[in-house]
Amino acid sequence: MRNIADFIARHPVVPFIRECDFAIRAPWSMPERRLLDYLLIYIQNGRCRFWVDGTPYLFEQGEFCLIQPNSLTVLEGLGNTVTPFAHFDLFYNPEREKSFPTRAGQTVLSAYLNLLQPRLNDLLGIDIPCRLRLRYPSKFRDTFLQVVEYWQYRDPVAQLRAQAGMTELSILLLEDYLTDRPSQSISQQTLNWITSYFSLHLDQEVRIEDMARRANLSPSRFNAVFKEQYGVTPHQYLLDMRISHARELLQNTDLSQEQIAAYCGFADVHHFSKSFRKKMGLPPGRYRSEQRRVTLG
Repeated sequence: MRNIADFIARHPVVPFIRECDFAIRAPWSMPERRLLDYLLIYIQNGRCRFWVDGTPYLFEQGEFCLIQPNSLTVLEGLGNTVTPFAHFDLFYNPEREKSFPTRAGQTVLSAYLNLLQPRLNDLLGIDIPCRLRLRYPSKFRDTFLQVVEYWQYRDPVAQLRAQAGMTELSILLLEDYLTDRPSQSISQQTLNWITSYFSLHLDQEVRIEDMARRANLSPSRFNAVFKEQYGVTPHQYLLDMRISHARELLQNTDLSQEQIAAYCGFADVHHFSKSFRKKMGLPPGRYRSEQRRVTLG
């Protein structure tokens, strides 16, 4: 799970539309190919048969299909159809402008692995089916049709509205399929907020109960999940952050030890001095003197 957290830290969820259209067609077919990105299709009119990784799916009017990256697909429209669609990335990739909707016959993607999006099912350990079952289908449909409409206009405001709409669709989708998972499974993802939380509360009392409530866990379970993800207890992690901040203030400011103790969340200067010496092997005053002597050279 730590690997997942690291990946998302490097590749945040930032939806990016690559191609989007209403696709009004007579009977049609798209031969076998593998996808680099995500493909979302709405069957607005007509019927379609899609093969995804060898499994056939018959889609009726009003249904949504989501095909994830690296899936082997064959798409077929049975009669006249209107099938608004969007090719999009879900995770940020600095090379995303180089990616493209794959073409018929492109089934080997080894030359494009740098552009291949991660699959939600593999990365988060969830099961999002091709045939989406949505909690709020009308809201999802209306938002998607707006996205497709905005995408047809190439001015910056319309494009921004389209990208914002795809972000909203991604939120709705993840909410539908993540909220059904046990909170213990979700918690390892959501603890990514902890460093910012500690930074904002560094000079205050930080209670396990408050953090556990935010993570939707019991305090004991929060402690266990935290240690599994970060390798130390919440108390030790916070103490290390406080000592690190104190070191920076000792080196780079003329603040008194009393002020530094307060800014770093220690009860008083004696508590600060004792904790600092235990961690660093010398008291704060001596640490400051030695650091300045090194700087002066």
